[in-house]
Amino acid sequence: MHREVLFEIVRTAVAILISLFVVFLIVFLVSSQPTEALSKFLIGPLSKVRYFSNVLELSIPLIFNGLAISIMFQAKQFNIGAEGAFFMGAVAATVVGITMNLPRIIHLPFAIIAGSFIGGILLFIPAILKSKWNASELVSSLMLNYILYYFGIFIINYYLRDVNAGYMVSYPLNSSVLLPKLMVGTRLHYGIFIAIAMIIIMYYFLYRTKWGYAIRMTGLNEKFAEYVGINVKKVILYAQIIGGIIAGMGGAVELLGMYTRFEWQKLPGYGWDGIIVAILARNNPLLVPVAAFFLSYIRIGADLMARMTDVPSEVVSVIQALVIMLIAAESFMAKWRHTMVVKRAKEEFYVNNGGSLQ
Repeated sequence: MHREVLFEIVRTAVAILISLFVVFLIVFLVSSQPTEALSKFLIGPLSKVRYFSNVLELSIPLIFNGLAISIMFQAKQFNIGAEGAFFMGAVAATVVGITMNLPRIIHLPFAIIAGSFIGGILLFIPAILKSKWNASELVSSLMLNYILYYFGIFIINYYLRDVNAGYMVSYPLNSSVLLPKLMVGTRLHYGIFIAIAMIIIMYYFLYRTKWGYAIRMTGLNEKFAEYVGINVKKVILYAQIIGGIIAGMGGAVELLGMYTRFEWQKLPGYGWDGIIVAILARNNPLLVPVAAFFLSYIRIGADLMARMTDVPSEVVSVIQALVIMLIAAESFMAKWRHTMVVKRAKEEFYVNNGGSLQ
């Protein structure tokens, strides 16, 4: 297992390095100031506290969605409804933040819990369809995203819209429901600690509890899981519900930490980004923040490069596409993996037979 983990880490690192090398070539070909462009891309996010705080701010929703997708992918449930659950989690937090007037110690947690609850309930829909009728969770969750988007926009625009604001936004949220800022002069908020707490909780859940073991075994081999007595249908249900809870929580935290009103008039896209994060992290909760930080770092770097040089920010799409393509390719670095497996087999053979490798 240790060598498998090492292989995946090295494989991912090589994929990232190859994609960065390709981007460097593109920059040198299209830019009249390639050195300056690459400097802004690679070092720009570290040049000011404000820029680095932007990286951390962007990491927060990526962590929540990457974690949500990872839990579902661990059970081999390709539910991509985190986008809709994230959006509706923010809508639920908006409803609580506008219609209720409670003390901060109650109001803020209640809004986050409401977003989490809604997210879990909504992703129960593709989960029950898969568990009861074997409907593809990929298709049902994809369609559900757009249903939830239009339903959420309907709630905001027809019941909570501030007609005096001059644009399509909700009424202001009560101050008692807003997450406080962590650093003065930045938008970085205490939601980052909630994200870190969820990483620790989900890692413990997956690798230290019987329910997490059931999720992992179902994902590895559903038939074997059934054979050893695991209730696979139950696992299919709660894996996707937990993913929905985390995504909904992420939507609530993002809204309450970064905004004073509900301002989204389209899906924010963090659910789709969560798929990229989960792929980079190999569905491991402990690697999710690393993957989220990497993705947010190159996006902020690309934005700085686009604003200060002649290279467009779309180069980050090249990195994402190449990394996903290389990681998804089963034969990428397969020869090295085969060499590792053969070497390990030889070592075990000699040890078991009282010999040793020279």
